Amino acid sequence: MLNLKRPLCFLDLETTGINIGKDRIVEICLIKVSPDGKEEILEQRINPEMPIPPEVTALHGISDRDVQDKPTFKEFAPTLSRFVGNADLAGFNALRFDIPLLAEEFLRADVDFDVRTRRVVDVQNIFHKMEPRNLVAAYKFYCNKELENAHSALADTKATLEVLKAQLVRYENSEILNPDGVPYQPVKNNVDALASFSQQHAAADLAGHIIYDDNGKEIFNFGKHKGKTVEEIFRIEPSYYDWMMNADFPLYTKKIITSIRVRRF
Repeated sequence: MLNLKRPLCFLDLETTGINIGKDRIVEICLIKVSPDGKEEILEQRINPEMPIPPEVTALHGISDRDVQDKPTFKEFAPTLSRFVGNADLAGFNALRFDIPLLAEEFLRADVDFDVRTRRVVDVQNIFHKMEPRNLVAAYKFYCNKELENAHSALADTKATLEVLKAQLVRYENSEILNPDGVPYQPVKNNVDALASFSQQHAAADLAGHIIYDDNGKEIFNFGKHKGKTVEEIFRIEPSYYDWMMNADFPLYTKKIITSIRVRRF
């Protein structure tokens, strides 16, 4: 059983594509694990209000016809928000894709969903640090099973939950060395430790455009100002903030840079 202080929601999204700022959810599945071990499932197909490209349908099997009569994300958002509640979050590649895209959908639906108040466990990052592979290989490696119906939201979400449980057993007393010859810390059955261990770097805006430096300051992770503090650049070059707000950045990134800008005053 997972050692939890509050519920942990495992999630997986199927989408119209991989552009966090533009693409939409077509299917979402969550498994909420409570501290007492109880598991609840919420699964829903979503009308993305945009065409699903044929090459994407070929991947996850969901077509425009499959979602034409389904609720939009805005219609489904209140139900989803109530289900998640105050839970921490977990997923496979969740930090780089699922959670940033989900945050975008909530912002478009005008529903407050602050990820910064939650711990996030990225099972893929734990896997990649210990055994670099993808979800199908992870499921085979840790659970010794073939993943059937891969790219089905429910199958992928269940597999992610099973993989994390197997990782906790496998690495409980791990002395495996990283590429630099330094022993990895054991993977502890604790959401705080798992969230910390599964981070690649501390991103302020989910998409990784703004990250934290060693002193906890927000810095740019792209472009001509990469490595420089956001607050300082906005002070000496205010037009850079305006450019970002008018450019094709995710809404959550714009929300973060706005909070940094307002903080100056």
